[in-house]
Amino acid sequence: MITGTIKNKVDKIWTDVWAGGITNPLTVIEQLTYLMFIRSLDEKELETEEFERMTGEKMDRIFPESVTGQSMRWSRFKNNDAREIYEIISKRVFPAIKNMKNGCLPDFTDQGEWIAMENQEQTGSEEERTAFARYMSDAMFLIPTPQVLQKIITGFDDLYEHDIAELDMQGDLYEYMLGKLATAGQNGQFRTPKHIREMMVELLEPTPDDLICDPACGTAGFLVSAAEYIRGHYEDQMTAEQWEFFAGAAFTGFDTDRTMLRISAMNLMLHSISHPEINYKDSVSKQNDLKEKFTVCLANPPFKGTVDAESIHDDLKAVTNTKKTELLFLALFLRMLKKGGQCACIVPDGVLFGSSKAHKSIRRELVEQHQLRAVISMPSGVFKPYAGVSTAVLVFTKTGAGGTENVWFYDMKADGFTLDDKRTEISDNDIPDLITRFHHLEQEAGRKRTEQSFFVSKQEISDNAYDLSINKYKEIAYVPVKYPPTAEIMEDLHQLQEEITAGLTELEQML
Repeated sequence: MITGTIKNKVDKIWTDVWAGGITNPLTVIEQLTYLMFIRSLDEKELETEEFERMTGEKMDRIFPESVTGQSMRWSRFKNNDAREIYEIISKRVFPAIKNMKNGCLPDFTDQGEWIAMENQEQTGSEEERTAFARYMSDAMFLIPTPQVLQKIITGFDDLYEHDIAELDMQGDLYEYMLGKLATAGQNGQFRTPKHIREMMVELLEPTPDDLICDPACGTAGFLVSAAEYIRGHYEDQMTAEQWEFFAGAAFTGFDTDRTMLRISAMNLMLHSISHPEINYKDSVSKQNDLKEKFTVCLANPPFKGTVDAESIHDDLKAVTNTKKTELLFLALFLRMLKKGGQCACIVPDGVLFGSSKAHKSIRRELVEQHQLRAVISMPSGVFKPYAGVSTAVLVFTKTGAGGTENVWFYDMKADGFTLDDKRTEISDNDIPDLITRFHHLEQEAGRKRTEQSFFVSKQEISDNAYDLSINKYKEIAYVPVKYPPTAEIMEDLHQLQEEITAGLTELEQML
């Protein structure tokens, strides 16, 4: 999580950019993101060099080995004169990242060619160019002066080296900066906390052969968490074909914000996924015809707002006739998944108990036509300070032929952080228990409704209009409190009064 010290340093960098004349918060975020990416490329290259030294194995390099190529590395130019740094980034590095191919920067040998490249159309086929490069076509380097650029570089260097070396950098910093946008909450552009993403990934346990999709990908946090899980559990077992699949086709994300697409492609590239299917697409519209393609869906779709009824895909309206995005995305997951495919998604609590026809129809679809496996109620502070909405995680498998017998409910009360705006790390954390219980559901059959997790039968859910809120089924155990007789209470009060009177008398004598 972002601490007060880190916030102060980020605020200082932000102020330096503002003082330089860039006053649009979104533009500030974009420019800082580009510099974060440039620095991260060098960090990744340093890791590759260390690996080569330790193993003797030759690895693909990001930066060309020419003098010009090596001069583009953050560690090589960061201590140079401010004007030289500005020249290198604006004339070499920035044009180069717009033309990355297969995760590598292009090599040019003289200054004239760099300047020419800055104004030319992006080169390379769609297959060669990275997703990041595809969405860099309209990106512009707008840092106004060498002095402002040097202040930003010095600030970032201090931040990385002393404060956030081990943090989920791309997301946490971006999330904090996004909080400076007045419209962040309205646009739904705040990140799902990393530990919640990892929890959802661990529930589904993706494999190297899975096709994974987030149709509202934002900064690609879910795709990154899935990639980290696969690498952590299968790295020593994966074949060459699986590694090639992992580098691109395994991961798909859609968004309607080109800035988000650039950031998500950047984030994935830094996790060795150079060719993901990151595309500009309104997932619930008629432009998205994908059906039965993916084996895993992970998402935190937009909670707020509605979409134009005319643009909604007819397939989705057939399942839930509504303009509410949170319901349309559930129908979308069912359409995009292959039979046997799994989904873990975050929904606002209203989806669980809403009484409209659209709410009931999507819940009935999940319970009757597919296998709804779990409803995990999360505390309302999970998304603070950006949103205080109560949410839940739905876990289901697409079958097209039913399969729901009992639905597992879990009442998560703590996620390892305080539930106020500060979100300070604490010891109370239900997530490890939740994951363990989910993967051993055979041991949950005897649990009572008064406990933190329990089963509810499909029939009971059906009888309750497919209500999926945990409070509908949870039972509260009332423990009777026995009080002493009134006469005994009065005797105690008289005794207490006598003690007070004696104490006051003793105090008066001491004066």
